[in-house]
Order: sequence, then structure tokens, then C-alpha cells
Amino acid sequence: MIKIRVPATSANIGPGFDCLGIALNMYNTFFIEEIEKGVIIEGCEDKFCNENNLVYSAMKKSFEKLGYKYKGIKINIKGQIPVSRGLGSSAACILAGVIGANEIASAGLNREEILQLATEIEGHPDNVTPALFGGMTASVYEKNRVYYSNIKIQKGLKFCTLIPDFQLSTAKARAVLPKKIDYEDGVFNVGRVSLMISALTNGQFDLIKIASKDKLHENYRGNLIRNYHNIVRECEKLDSLGTFLSGAGPTIMAVLEEDNKDFYNNIKKFLYNLEDNWEVKELQIDYNGVVIENT
Repeated sequence: MIKIRVPATSANIGPGFDCLGIALNMYNTFFIEEIEKGVIIEGCEDKFCNENNLVYSAMKKSFEKLGYKYKGIKINIKGQIPVSRGLGSSAACILAGVIGANEIASAGLNREEILQLATEIEGHPDNVTPALFGGMTASVYEKNRVYYSNIKIQKGLKFCTLIPDFQLSTAKARAVLPKKIDYEDGVFNVGRVSLMISALTNGQFDLIKIASKDKLHENYRGNLIRNYHNIVRECEKLDSLGTFLSGAGPTIMAVLEEDNKDFYNNIKKFLYNLEDNWEVKELQIDYNGVVIENT
């Protein structure tokens, strides 16, 4: 049996649309084994316990690439990452499927090759890359190849994750985006991405508030999330260093100084009075990425 632990991820980090991502210490753990026949999937909602399951789909595609004929597959999922909340649940499932197939087939793919195959299935590398390697990454997908670099963040930060009790599909969140953008908006985001990476690597955390601003996706997606703008304003009042949508949303991420003790309780009080239920979690950066064990 193969045990695969994959961290949650938060993509975009404000202006870094489809290229920046960071791994966080919330995990899905997958137990995968080859069996004599059939497909058994346990540990997730009934609607995912079938051959359309994303882990199994990724395994099938990987087996085809690897030329391995399997007999049957059993997958057991112990999940902490909520589905369709902008925390990389799809990337976690796809990575688990690719890695599970690689281990069962004894194919010997290295992590670079796993990244390529997982991105091929996912379609973009912004969640897959940090989930696989840990930490924060910048990555682009060009001519079927992923180019990426790890970003060394100075110590002193933590993340407060605001997770609502409703889902927002990536397809719906992408559908509201414009087909074209103004030149000025493109320049705006290029500047903020550059400033964000520089501020994080140099420990200039006072610049995150400016660096996390975005004009490519958040204004459009924010309208799909009830009270989004009010929540962002409240986070700023409570001394968040920067606040942004996690991936496509609807989760909202606040970046905090490590010694900020008051934000957690104060934002919980604020969210309690809103129509939707919001779960608040304090998270740290995961620097390990995927962990694989053969049990």
C-alpha cells in the first residue's frame, strides 16, 4: 500500500494569476493499492466514490502514459482540504493519482516528470507545483513544459484562512473573467507581482498590502461571494498585512505577522454575524510538499 500526503495550496496570492502558489499545513492523505479487480474508493462523499473520482481518473491517465495494465485499484482518502473552496483539492487529488500510478507501476518518474504529467492533467501548474515541492513557487506552462522557481520567504508570517460553507467551482469563477484586459491593468499586475516576490524574499512585509492588490480576477470573482468586499475591509482594519482570494475562491486568505494574536478571534466575531457560516483556520507554510510512504 502507498501512503501519499499532499498539502493544501493557495494560488494567485493576489496579483499572481495562474502563476504564484503556496503550500500550507492542511493535508489530504491518500492510501492507494492495486487489488485483484474492480475499483474501490472510500473516505469521500458518495458522489465521488466511483470511476469519475479525480484520483482514479488521474491514475488511469498516468497508467496509459506509463504503459502499465493494472488489475484493480483501491483508494482510501483522509481529507482535510475542502472541495471547491480554492485550496487546491483538485491538485492534491491529481498529484496523488499520478504518484500512486508511478509507485504501483514502478515507473521511476522523478518529481520533475511527475510535475509535467500532473500539470498536463490539471491544465495549469499554480497549485500543483507548490503542492509537490512545498513552499511558495512561481510557475508557468509553455509548450507543454512547466518552468518554475521556488521563492524563499523570510520568516515571520502566518496565514489566516477564512473558509465559507459554500462551494465555488473553478469553471464558474473563470466564466466571469473578461476575455480581454486593459493595458493599464496588465501593467498594474506585473508591478504588484514583482513587488510581492521582492517583499517576501527581503522580509519587507509592510509592502504586502500594496503588493497583494489585483485587477485581473478578484474584482470579478468577488461579486460571486456574498460579503466579500466587507470581509476584505474588515481584515484590513484588523491589521492584516494583505488579503486576497485563495485561488478561484471562495476562501479568503489574510496574511499576518506571526505574533498577531488578536486577528483570529476578532475576525471570527465579525464573520459570526454574516449570513453564511465561515470557518477560520490559522495555517503555516508547508515546506515539505508531497510525502510518500510505502507501507
